[in-house]
Amino acid sequence: MKGFADRVKTVEEYYFSAKLREVNQLIADGKPVINLGIGSPDLSPDRSVIEGLRSTAENQKAHGYQNYQGIPELRISMAEFYLREFGVQLNPSKEILPLMGSKEGIMHLSMTFLNPGDQVLIPDPGYPTYAAVTKLLGAEPVFYSLDLEKKGRPNLEELEKSDLSRVKIMWINYPHMPTGAPGSIQILRELVEFAKRHHIILLHDNPYSHILNPDPISILAIPGGEEVALELNSLSKTFNMPGWRVGMLAGREDWIAEVLKVKSNMDSGMFLGIQKGAITALNLGKSWFSDLDEQYQNRRKLVWKLAEKLNLTYKKEAAGLFVWCKVPEGKTADSLVDELLYEKNIFITPGKIFGPNGEGYVRISLCMPEFKILEAINRIKP
Repeated sequence: MKGFADRVKTVEEYYFSAKLREVNQLIADGKPVINLGIGSPDLSPDRSVIEGLRSTAENQKAHGYQNYQGIPELRISMAEFYLREFGVQLNPSKEILPLMGSKEGIMHLSMTFLNPGDQVLIPDPGYPTYAAVTKLLGAEPVFYSLDLEKKGRPNLEELEKSDLSRVKIMWINYPHMPTGAPGSIQILRELVEFAKRHHIILLHDNPYSHILNPDPISILAIPGGEEVALELNSLSKTFNMPGWRVGMLAGREDWIAEVLKVKSNMDSGMFLGIQKGAITALNLGKSWFSDLDEQYQNRRKLVWKLAEKLNLTYKKEAAGLFVWCKVPEGKTADSLVDELLYEKNIFITPGKIFGPNGEGYVRISLCMPEFKILEAINRIKP
């Protein structure tokens, strides 16, 4: 044995991979843990989506390898979704690439564009996978801050003062995870102009586009956005299908073609039944989103009560599946997380796992039934 690859030294096991082992062990030991830490929707997909999977799985010819680009009907449904929801016209055969979840897209995109030594702009706080993948490929993460008082606007003035000559891509994410900052058309316009000035590729990760977000935005709808940006989206959160692993990449034909070179060497296509279910989901009407939002609004009101009981502060204008809370003075996020887990059997996420600017914050998920959130509230003494 001559050792592991050096790249393995650059990253740690994903926080939830390790932490959930501990949480599951506590549950196995009989502890009634309420998991408000992870953003895995607990609600089911629409019945018609499940039927699309079931009926296809019964077809004897449905179980072979599938096209790396997905079946035409899936790409057409994705294009129609973008036109209907964002007003973005896409060529389904050339400007859309179905993915096995958008998380794999982060790796595919990074492998397509990055060489060792390139720099990547990453939000702080932000999704840890952006930095992890960057390090695995020998590139260098450069973190930028967000102004939560201005809908999560990046500090572009500060970035303009820095040396951007080695920056190749910039990750952006609205609605933002973990803070729920909604972003705005104006912010995306500024980012498009920033990218043009500095020859940077914008990668917009948009899986929370339709969760408690009345005005979904695609960067591809911004004038000039199609020239400098690609967008990831996912059915995981929007359609309660996280375990199905269905995502999409949209944007420039020439860039999509290069990403396909990477992807086609790493998987063998998505099971046909999953594709058929995804087609059904993408064609659900507006009532699907309004009904989903109603459930999350009710849960969020309860999470706000839980936060208030813990003396946490938060912004009601936030979107997405989480409530981002500031820990009160005199208490650390780590001590609060441990106290809740080991004394109250409630698991929430410390903000520091999302970057240094997450220190002093915690994130609470909405992916738990109302009666469980109420139970968590009742476990906290007045």
